Amino acid sequence: MEKFNVLIVDDIDENIYSLKLLIEENFDLNIFTATSANDAMAILLNKSIDLILMDVQMPDVDGFEFTSYLKELEIIKDIPVIFITGIYDTEQYKSKAYEIGGIEYITKPIDNNLLTSKLKVYIDLYESINKSKKDLDKTENLLIHNSKMASLGEMIGIISHQLKQPLNVISLHSECLKFSYEDGELNDEVMKDFNDNTKSQVNYMTETINGFLDFYNPNKTAEVFNINDSIQKALKILESKISLNNVKLDLQIDETLKTTGIKMELVQVLINIISNSLDVFIERDINNRIIFLKLFEEDSKTVLTLEDSAGGVKDDILEKLLDPYFTTKTTGTGIGLYMVKLIIKNNFKGDLKIMNSENGLKFMIALNNS
Repeated sequence: MEKFNVLIVDDIDENIYSLKLLIEENFDLNIFTATSANDAMAILLNKSIDLILMDVQMPDVDGFEFTSYLKELEIIKDIPVIFITGIYDTEQYKSKAYEIGGIEYITKPIDNNLLTSKLKVYIDLYESINKSKKDLDKTENLLIHNSKMASLGEMIGIISHQLKQPLNVISLHSECLKFSYEDGELNDEVMKDFNDNTKSQVNYMTETINGFLDFYNPNKTAEVFNINDSIQKALKILESKISLNNVKLDLQIDETLKTTGIKMELVQVLINIISNSLDVFIERDINNRIIFLKLFEEDSKTVLTLEDSAGGVKDDILEKLLDPYFTTKTTGTGIGLYMVKLIIKNNFKGDLKIMNSENGLKFMIALNNS
Protein backbone atom coordinates (compact mmCIF):
# COMPACT_ATOMS: atom_id res chain seq x y z
CA MET A 1 0.00 0.00 0.00
CA GLU A 2 1.21 3.52 -0.79
CA LYS A 3 2.55 5.49 2.17
CA PHE A 4 0.70 8.44 3.68
CA ASN A 5 2.28 11.77 2.61
CA VAL A 6 2.53 14.68 5.08
CA LEU A 7 3.69 18.20 4.23
CA ILE A 8 5.06 20.35 7.08
CA VAL A 9 5.01 24.09 6.35
CA ASP A 10 6.97 26.24 8.84
CA ASP A 11 9.47 29.05 8.31
CA ILE A 12 11.67 27.88 11.23
CA ASP A 13 13.89 24.86 10.54
CA GLU A 14 14.07 23.86 14.23
CA ASN A 15 10.27 23.58 14.41
CA ILE A 16 10.23 21.40 11.31
CA TYR A 17 12.99 19.19 12.71
CA SER A 18 11.29 18.58 16.08
CA LEU A 19 7.89 17.96 14.45
CA LYS A 20 9.44 15.58 11.94
CA LEU A 21 11.17 13.62 14.72
CA LEU A 22 7.92 13.28 16.64
CA ILE A 23 6.04 11.97 13.61
CA GLU A 24 8.80 9.56 12.50
CA GLU A 25 8.92 8.03 15.98
CA ASN A 26 5.29 7.01 15.74
CA PHE A 27 4.45 6.49 12.05
CA ASP A 28 5.88 4.99 8.88
CA LEU A 29 5.06 7.67 6.32
CA ASN A 30 6.60 10.16 3.89
CA ILE A 31 7.35 13.64 5.19
CA PHE A 32 7.90 16.66 2.94
CA THR A 33 8.95 20.04 4.32
CA ALA A 34 8.71 23.66 3.19
CA THR A 35 9.82 26.91 4.83
CA SER A 36 7.65 29.20 2.70
CA ALA A 37 4.39 29.27 0.78
CA ASN A 38 6.28 29.19 -2.53
CA ASP A 39 8.23 26.07 -1.55
CA ALA A 40 5.04 24.41 -0.27
CA MET A 41 3.22 25.23 -3.51
CA ALA A 42 5.95 23.58 -5.58
CA ILE A 43 5.63 20.38 -3.50
CA LEU A 44 1.83 20.37 -3.67
CA LEU A 45 1.88 20.64 -7.46
CA ASN A 46 4.38 17.81 -7.89
CA LYS A 47 3.59 15.40 -5.04
CA SER A 48 0.44 13.66 -3.88
CA ILE A 49 0.04 15.16 -0.39
CA ASP A 50 -2.53 13.66 1.99
CA LEU A 51 -2.25 16.08 4.97
CA ILE A 52 -0.73 19.52 5.58
CA LEU A 53 0.64 20.63 8.97
CA MET A 54 0.59 24.42 8.62
CA ASP A 55 2.29 27.02 10.81
CA VAL A 56 0.24 30.19 11.16
CA GLN A 57 2.89 32.88 11.64
CA MET A 58 5.13 33.04 8.54
CA PRO A 59 6.73 35.96 6.67
CA ASP A 60 5.33 37.22 3.36
CA VAL A 61 2.28 34.91 3.33
CA ASP A 62 0.96 33.58 6.66
CA GLY A 63 -0.69 30.19 7.17
CA PHE A 64 -4.23 31.58 7.04
CA GLU A 65 -3.66 33.42 3.75
CA PHE A 66 -1.94 30.46 2.16
CA THR A 67 -4.68 28.04 3.21
CA SER A 68 -7.37 30.37 1.85
CA TYR A 69 -5.53 30.38 -1.47
CA LEU A 70 -5.20 26.57 -1.51
CA LYS A 71 -8.93 26.11 -0.91
CA GLU A 72 -9.61 27.93 -4.20
CA LEU A 73 -7.52 25.49 -6.24
CA GLU A 74 -9.49 22.54 -7.56
CA ILE A 75 -6.62 20.02 -7.45
CA ILE A 76 -5.57 20.94 -3.91
CA LYS A 77 -8.66 22.21 -2.08
CA ASP A 78 -9.61 18.82 -0.57
CA ILE A 79 -6.26 18.23 1.20
CA PRO A 80 -6.93 18.51 4.96
CA VAL A 81 -4.99 21.22 6.84
CA ILE A 82 -4.04 21.12 10.54
CA PHE A 83 -2.88 24.49 11.88
CA ILE A 84 -0.05 24.53 14.41
CA THR A 85 0.84 27.77 16.20
CA GLY A 86 2.62 29.03 19.30
CA ILE A 87 1.25 32.58 19.23
CA TYR A 88 -2.37 32.76 18.06
CA ASP A 89 -3.93 30.91 20.97
CA THR A 90 -7.32 32.65 21.12
CA GLU A 91 -10.85 31.65 20.17
CA GLN A 92 -10.86 34.35 17.48
CA TYR A 93 -7.98 32.73 15.59
CA LYS A 94 -9.32 29.24 16.14
CA SER A 95 -12.65 30.28 14.61
CA LYS A 96 -10.85 31.84 11.66
CA ALA A 97 -8.86 28.63 11.11
CA TYR A 98 -12.03 26.55 10.90
CA GLU A 99 -13.82 29.14 8.73
CA ILE A 100 -11.16 29.00 6.00
CA GLY A 101 -11.16 25.19 5.92
CA GLY A 102 -8.81 23.95 8.63
CA ILE A 103 -9.77 20.66 10.26
CA GLU A 104 -7.73 21.05 13.48
CA TYR A 105 -6.05 23.85 15.42
CA ILE A 106 -3.18 22.79 17.69
CA THR A 107 -1.22 25.22 19.87
CA LYS A 108 2.39 25.00 21.04
CA PRO A 109 3.92 23.55 23.07
CA ILE A 110 2.56 20.58 21.20
CA ASP A 111 0.91 17.82 23.19
CA ASN A 112 2.61 14.77 21.65
CA ASN A 113 -0.24 12.40 22.47
CA LEU A 114 -2.81 14.80 21.02
CA LEU A 115 -0.94 15.24 17.74
CA THR A 116 -0.20 11.54 17.26
CA SER A 117 -3.81 10.62 17.99
CA LYS A 118 -5.02 13.20 15.45
CA LEU A 119 -2.58 11.91 12.84
CA LYS A 120 -3.61 8.32 13.50
CA VAL A 121 -7.25 9.19 12.77
CA TYR A 122 -6.39 10.66 9.36
CA ILE A 123 -3.94 7.91 8.45
CA ASP A 124 -6.53 5.24 9.33
CA LEU A 125 -9.12 7.14 7.29
CA TYR A 126 -6.68 7.37 4.36
CA GLU A 127 -6.02 3.63 4.45
CA SER A 128 -9.72 2.88 4.69
CA ILE A 129 -10.51 5.10 1.66
CA ASN A 130 -7.67 3.51 -0.32
CA LYS A 131 -8.97 0.04 0.46
CA SER A 132 -12.48 1.07 -0.57
CA LYS A 133 -11.15 2.48 -3.87
CA LYS A 134 -9.28 -0.74 -4.62
CA ASP A 135 -12.32 -2.84 -3.79
CA LEU A 136 -14.43 -0.60 -6.05
CA ASP A 137 -11.89 -0.93 -8.89
CA LYS A 138 -11.94 -4.72 -8.53
CA THR A 139 -15.75 -4.73 -8.60
CA GLU A 140 -15.88 -2.52 -11.70
CA ASN A 141 -13.27 -4.66 -13.47
CA LEU A 142 -15.28 -7.79 -12.63
CA LEU A 143 -18.48 -6.18 -13.95
CA ILE A 144 -16.76 -5.19 -17.19
CA HIS A 145 -15.36 -8.71 -17.56
CA ASN A 146 -18.78 -10.27 -16.95
CA SER A 147 -20.35 -7.87 -19.42
CA LYS A 148 -17.80 -8.78 -22.05
CA MET A 149 -18.48 -12.46 -21.48
CA ALA A 150 -22.21 -11.84 -21.80
CA SER A 151 -21.77 -9.80 -24.96
CA LEU A 152 -19.38 -12.48 -26.27
CA GLY A 153 -22.28 -14.92 -26.41
CA GLU A 154 -24.41 -12.38 -28.26
CA MET A 155 -21.58 -11.59 -30.64
CA ILE A 156 -20.99 -15.26 -31.45
CA GLY A 157 -24.68 -15.56 -32.32
CA ILE A 158 -24.48 -12.48 -34.55
CA ILE A 159 -21.24 -13.61 -36.22
CA SER A 160 -22.54 -17.13 -36.87
CA HIS A 161 -25.65 -15.65 -38.49
CA GLN A 162 -23.52 -13.33 -40.63
CA LEU A 163 -21.28 -16.22 -41.75
CA LYS A 164 -24.19 -18.45 -42.74
CA GLN A 165 -25.24 -16.14 -45.56
CA PRO A 166 -21.90 -16.09 -47.47
CA LEU A 167 -21.46 -19.83 -46.86
CA ASN A 168 -24.90 -20.45 -48.38
CA VAL A 169 -23.95 -18.27 -51.35
CA ILE A 170 -20.69 -20.19 -51.87
CA SER A 171 -22.61 -23.47 -51.62
CA LEU A 172 -25.09 -22.24 -54.22
CA HIS A 173 -22.33 -21.16 -56.61
CA SER A 174 -20.62 -24.52 -56.16
CA GLU A 175 -23.85 -26.28 -57.11
CA CYS A 176 -24.17 -24.03 -60.17
CA LEU A 177 -20.57 -24.84 -61.14
CA LYS A 178 -21.30 -28.55 -60.82
CA PHE A 179 -24.41 -28.27 -63.03
CA SER A 180 -22.48 -26.24 -65.60
CA TYR A 181 -19.82 -28.95 -65.72
CA GLU A 182 -22.40 -31.74 -66.05
CA ASP A 183 -24.23 -29.86 -68.83
CA GLY A 184 -21.02 -29.14 -70.70
CA GLU A 185 -21.43 -25.39 -70.19
CA LEU A 186 -18.27 -24.84 -68.16
CA ASN A 187 -16.37 -22.02 -69.83
CA ASP A 188 -14.18 -19.04 -68.96
CA GLU A 189 -17.14 -16.78 -68.19
CA VAL A 190 -18.69 -19.31 -65.77
CA MET A 191 -15.33 -19.87 -64.04
CA LYS A 192 -14.69 -16.10 -63.74
CA ASP A 193 -18.15 -15.55 -62.26
CA PHE A 194 -17.58 -18.37 -59.75
CA ASN A 195 -14.12 -17.04 -58.85
CA ASP A 196 -15.30 -13.42 -58.36
CA ASN A 197 -18.34 -14.35 -56.31
CA THR A 198 -16.44 -16.81 -54.12
CA LYS A 199 -13.66 -14.29 -53.42
CA SER A 200 -16.25 -11.65 -52.57
CA GLN A 201 -17.93 -13.92 -50.02
CA VAL A 202 -14.59 -15.05 -48.53
CA ASN A 203 -13.51 -11.38 -48.14
CA TYR A 204 -16.79 -10.62 -46.39
CA MET A 205 -16.25 -13.52 -43.96
CA THR A 206 -12.64 -12.44 -43.35
CA GLU A 207 -13.73 -8.87 -42.54
CA THR A 208 -16.43 -10.22 -40.21
CA ILE A 209 -13.99 -12.44 -38.31
CA ASN A 210 -11.30 -9.74 -38.13
CA GLY A 211 -13.88 -7.29 -36.76
CA PHE A 212 -14.86 -9.84 -34.13
CA LEU A 213 -11.20 -10.41 -33.11
CA ASP A 214 -10.53 -6.66 -32.98
CA PHE A 215 -13.59 -6.19 -30.79
CA TYR A 216 -12.05 -8.41 -28.08
CA ASN A 217 -8.42 -7.42 -28.54
CA PRO A 218 -7.07 -6.65 -25.00
CA ASN A 219 -4.09 -4.63 -26.29
CA LYS A 220 -6.02 -1.71 -27.75
CA THR A 221 -4.63 1.79 -27.15
CA ALA A 222 -6.35 5.18 -27.05
CA GLU A 223 -6.14 7.28 -30.22
CA VAL A 224 -7.89 10.09 -32.04
CA PHE A 225 -10.48 8.54 -34.35
CA ASN A 226 -13.48 9.42 -36.48
CA ILE A 227 -16.68 8.71 -34.51
CA ASN A 228 -18.59 7.76 -37.65
CA ASP A 229 -16.16 4.84 -38.13
CA SER A 230 -17.36 3.35 -34.83
CA ILE A 231 -21.00 3.99 -35.75
CA GLN A 232 -20.66 2.24 -39.11
CA LYS A 233 -18.73 -0.67 -37.52
CA ALA A 234 -21.49 -1.19 -34.92
CA LEU A 235 -24.21 -1.02 -37.57
CA LYS A 236 -22.29 -3.48 -39.76
CA ILE A 237 -22.02 -5.98 -36.91
CA LEU A 238 -25.74 -5.65 -36.15
CA GLU A 239 -26.75 -5.41 -39.81
CA SER A 240 -28.39 -8.83 -40.07
CA LYS A 241 -30.28 -8.44 -36.76
CA ILE A 242 -31.51 -4.97 -37.78
CA SER A 243 -32.65 -6.21 -41.19
CA LEU A 244 -34.23 -9.41 -39.86
CA ASN A 245 -36.39 -7.44 -37.41
CA ASN A 246 -37.47 -4.81 -39.99
CA VAL A 247 -35.89 -1.91 -38.11
CA LYS A 248 -35.43 1.39 -39.92
CA LEU A 249 -32.43 3.61 -39.25
CA ASP A 250 -32.75 7.40 -39.21
CA LEU A 251 -29.16 8.68 -39.35
CA GLN A 252 -28.09 12.31 -39.06
CA ILE A 253 -24.31 12.18 -38.72
CA ASP A 254 -21.63 14.85 -38.94
CA GLU A 255 -18.92 12.65 -40.46
CA THR A 256 -16.11 15.10 -39.59
CA LEU A 257 -16.33 14.78 -35.80
CA LYS A 258 -13.58 12.98 -33.90
CA THR A 259 -12.84 11.99 -30.30
CA THR A 260 -10.03 10.39 -28.29
CA GLY A 261 -10.29 6.87 -26.90
CA ILE A 262 -10.42 3.25 -28.03
CA LYS A 263 -12.51 2.98 -31.19
CA MET A 264 -13.81 -0.54 -30.48
CA GLU A 265 -14.95 0.46 -26.97
CA LEU A 266 -17.28 3.03 -28.54
CA VAL A 267 -18.44 0.29 -30.92
CA GLN A 268 -19.18 -1.84 -27.86
CA VAL A 269 -21.19 1.02 -26.31
CA LEU A 270 -23.25 1.45 -29.48
CA ILE A 271 -23.88 -2.29 -29.84
CA ASN A 272 -25.14 -2.48 -26.24
CA ILE A 273 -27.55 0.43 -26.65
CA ILE A 274 -28.83 -0.58 -30.11
CA SER A 275 -29.20 -4.24 -29.06
CA ASN A 276 -31.34 -3.15 -26.11
CA SER A 277 -33.67 -1.28 -28.48
CA LEU A 278 -33.87 -4.28 -30.82
CA ASP A 279 -34.78 -6.56 -27.91
CA VAL A 280 -37.51 -4.16 -26.72
CA PHE A 281 -38.98 -3.96 -30.24
CA ILE A 282 -39.34 -7.74 -30.21
CA GLU A 283 -40.59 -8.03 -26.59
CA ARG A 284 -43.27 -5.36 -27.07
CA ASP A 285 -44.11 -6.40 -30.64
CA ILE A 286 -43.63 -2.82 -31.88
CA ASN A 287 -44.82 -2.30 -35.46
CA ASN A 288 -43.13 0.97 -36.38
CA ARG A 289 -39.52 0.15 -35.49
CA ILE A 290 -37.12 3.07 -35.88
CA ILE A 291 -33.75 3.87 -34.32
CA PHE A 292 -32.77 7.55 -34.57
CA LEU A 293 -29.02 8.19 -34.39
CA LYS A 294 -27.59 11.71 -34.42
CA LEU A 295 -24.01 12.96 -34.18
CA PHE A 296 -23.47 16.71 -33.93
CA GLU A 297 -21.49 19.47 -32.21
CA GLU A 298 -23.15 21.69 -29.61
CA ASP A 299 -21.57 24.27 -27.29
CA SER A 300 -18.04 23.02 -28.14
CA LYS A 301 -19.03 19.44 -27.25
CA THR A 302 -19.54 16.43 -29.46
CA VAL A 303 -22.97 14.93 -28.82
CA LEU A 304 -24.11 11.46 -29.87
CA THR A 305 -27.77 10.56 -29.33
CA LEU A 306 -29.53 7.22 -29.84
CA GLU A 307 -33.31 7.08 -29.63
CA ASP A 308 -35.80 4.31 -30.36
CA SER A 309 -39.55 4.22 -31.07
CA ALA A 310 -40.38 1.60 -28.45
CA GLY A 311 -42.32 3.86 -26.08
CA GLY A 312 -39.76 4.42 -23.31
CA VAL A 313 -39.89 3.18 -19.70
CA LYS A 314 -41.53 4.19 -16.42
CA ASP A 315 -39.78 6.90 -14.39
CA ASP A 316 -38.92 4.57 -11.50
CA ILE A 317 -37.21 2.19 -13.95
CA LEU A 318 -35.46 5.04 -15.77
CA GLU A 319 -33.59 5.96 -12.58
CA LYS A 320 -32.21 2.42 -12.22
CA LEU A 321 -31.22 1.60 -15.81
CA LEU A 322 -27.53 2.43 -15.25
CA ASP A 323 -27.30 0.54 -11.95
CA PRO A 324 -25.26 -2.70 -11.97
CA TYR A 325 -27.31 -5.92 -12.16
CA PHE A 326 -30.59 -4.08 -12.80
CA THR A 327 -32.49 -5.48 -15.77
CA THR A 328 -36.04 -5.59 -17.11
CA LYS A 329 -35.27 -8.63 -19.27
CA THR A 330 -36.03 -12.18 -18.18
CA THR A 331 -32.64 -13.37 -19.48
CA GLY A 332 -30.61 -10.18 -18.99
CA THR A 333 -27.52 -9.77 -16.79
CA GLY A 334 -28.11 -6.10 -15.94
CA ILE A 335 -24.48 -5.13 -16.56
CA GLY A 336 -24.57 -4.04 -20.22
CA LEU A 337 -25.75 -0.46 -19.64
CA TYR A 338 -23.67 -0.16 -16.46
CA MET A 339 -20.61 -1.03 -18.53
CA VAL A 340 -21.70 1.61 -21.09
CA LYS A 341 -21.68 4.19 -18.28
CA LEU A 342 -18.22 3.13 -17.08
CA ILE A 343 -16.71 3.27 -20.57
CA ILE A 344 -18.16 6.70 -21.38
CA LYS A 345 -17.24 8.29 -18.04
CA ASN A 346 -13.93 6.59 -17.25
CA ASN A 347 -12.41 5.84 -20.65
CA PHE A 348 -13.80 8.71 -22.75
CA LYS A 349 -14.09 11.27 -19.91
CA GLY A 350 -17.58 11.96 -21.22
CA ASP A 351 -21.09 12.13 -19.87
CA LEU A 352 -24.11 9.85 -20.33
CA LYS A 353 -27.77 10.74 -19.79
CA ILE A 354 -30.91 8.63 -20.33
CA MET A 355 -34.37 10.11 -20.77
CA ASN A 356 -37.79 9.37 -22.20
CA SER A 357 -38.59 11.15 -25.48
CA GLU A 358 -41.83 11.44 -27.42
CA ASN A 359 -40.79 8.32 -29.34
CA GLY A 360 -39.15 6.10 -26.74
CA LEU A 361 -35.92 5.78 -24.77
CA LYS A 362 -33.16 8.27 -25.59
CA PHE A 363 -29.45 8.04 -24.75
CA MET A 364 -27.41 11.25 -24.89
CA ILE A 365 -23.62 10.86 -24.89
CA ALA A 366 -21.29 13.87 -24.61
CA LEU A 367 -17.76 13.11 -25.82
CA ASN A 368 -14.52 15.08 -25.72
CA ASN A 369 -13.58 16.94 -28.89
CA SER A 370 -10.38 16.15 -30.72
